This record gives sequence, structure tokens and C-alpha cells, in this order.
Amino acid sequence: MTPKTEPLQRLEGVPAPAKLNLFLHVTGRRADGYHLLQSVFMLIDWVDLLDFELRPDGRISREDTLPGLPPEDLCVRAARALQEATGCTLGVHIRLDKRIPAEAGMGGGSSDAATCLLALNRLWGLGLTRRELSRIGLKLGADVPFFLGGHNAWVEGVGEQLTPVSLPSARFVVVKPPTGASTPAIFSSPELQRDTKTAILQGFAANTNAERLNSDARIACDLQKILDFGHNDLQPVAQTLCPDVVRCLEWLSARGLHGRMTGSGTAVFAQLPQATDLSGAPADWTVRECSNMDAHPLLDWCPE
Repeated sequence: MTPKTEPLQRLEGVPAPAKLNLFLHVTGRRADGYHLLQSVFMLIDWVDLLDFELRPDGRISREDTLPGLPPEDLCVRAARALQEATGCTLGVHIRLDKRIPAEAGMGGGSSDAATCLLALNRLWGLGLTRRELSRIGLKLGADVPFFLGGHNAWVEGVGEQLTPVSLPSARFVVVKPPTGASTPAIFSSPELQRDTKTAILQGFAANTNAERLNSDARIACDLQKILDFGHNDLQPVAQTLCPDVVRCLEWLSARGLHGRMTGSGTAVFAQLPQATDLSGAPADWTVRECSNMDAHPLLDWCPE
């Protein structure tokens, strides 16, 4: 594929934001074993940062600020997938400043992959649309299209059905213990509830004319309605596999906060309606205040 624009030489400090699942319901299971979900994915301002430097030799290389990432992580796989999909002969050196914790349920790896696709689309001058990138991203992971979509979203199916929503600005605290839990073990557990009743997005609209509140046709949702209604079906199983989840939730409760797990954990979060003393957590926990984001910081990096 011939680049549509002149390739750039480098991109620096490109953000990859984390997400929180405001709720996560398992509503069924397909014949192929994949679980059917309903959730609201919300972007937050806890980000990884990536640098990209053009390599004319076609090779893909990566360095990390922290040890422990596999050599073929989602960043490298995303770059290779974009090369294969377009026939691009250019390469890249990727530097990943990993700030979002692993095994947290915050989508850090998927977000990194989405940012790689968006950045390389620009670095290599490919000119692919968001829809074209999403088709590539879905093969990398079910959460990748969300981070490419650019907005908070009501999510259904196996994670590929996205309806953009807008949410009011809010503050949250996220707590991550040092331990993790196996996502395959959670989804394969016989204790996992798989028959939560499906909900209707319009039931969480801020008002009956919500569809008209945004020029981009996003549905404006009532954040409190969502938090009051939902739960995380993965949380009971995760709590059994990782008792630290329970301890984190108890720590939030002792501060008057109603917490729940995000994704498959083990991070938990709570909305902060007012200033709250968040001191006194164990030294090996990560505790961070975050704000939600109305849109992905790279929203305008590709056409629809």
C-alpha cells in the first residue's frame, strides 16, 4: 500500500488512556464459548505514554520503561497487524512508558494496541478510517475497538457492539492491590453468573430527549442511574481467587465509598462525590484519583 501522505519521522508522548467498567453483566454464552456482556466503558485520565520512531527497514522493535512485558505484546502485534493489512513496508521503534497497572481490568494492553494503530496510521501516512482500524483492532482483542471508537460507550455482544454515550464529569478513586486474578479462570468458573437480565440503554438516559443533546448523536446518560443499577458479575469469582479485592473494597467502604471491581479485576473503584481522605492504604497498593474523559485524546487522529 502506497502511503497517502508523507510519513512522519517520530511521534512522542502519545497517550493510551485506561477505562473503567461502570458495571459488567454477563447475559449469556454463545455456542463457541464466548460470553455475552453488557457494560458501560468509561475513559479515565490514567494513561500510558508511547513514543514512535520511524524505521525505514520495515522492522518493529520495542523498549519499555519497566521490565516484565512479553516481547510480543499487543503493541508489537498491533504494528504487525497493520503492516499485514496494508502491505506497508515501513517499520517502527516503539517506546512504552507503562503507567496503567497490569492485571487490573482497566484495559491497559488493549488501549496501548489502539494507540499504536492510531499513531502508526499517522506515522506511516496510511490514511485508514476509524472503521478500517477497528476491523484490525477486533482481531487483537474485544476491547480494542472501544479505545479506537473515541467515546465512552454502552457495550454489548462479546464487546464489539458499541453505542457512544456521554457522561457527566466526575472524580473517581481507583485502588489496585499487588495481586492479580486469571481472566480465563474467572470466565471458566462454574460459579460465574451467566444469566443476568439484559438492560436497555434508554433506561439510563438523562432525559427523554437525550439523543438530541449531542451533535454527534451520543446518548447522554445519568451516571448515578448506571452506578445504582449495575454490578460486576465477575466480582464474586474474582474475590474468591484474589482476596485482596475484598480488602480493597472494605478499605473504600470504611471511607464511606461504594466500590466495585472493574473488568476482570483486580482493580476496584468508587466515585468521589466530595473530597475524601485516601491516606492509610497499604504500601504495596496503588491508590489514584482520576477524572473521567469525555473523549479519547486521539479522537481526531483519523477520519470516521
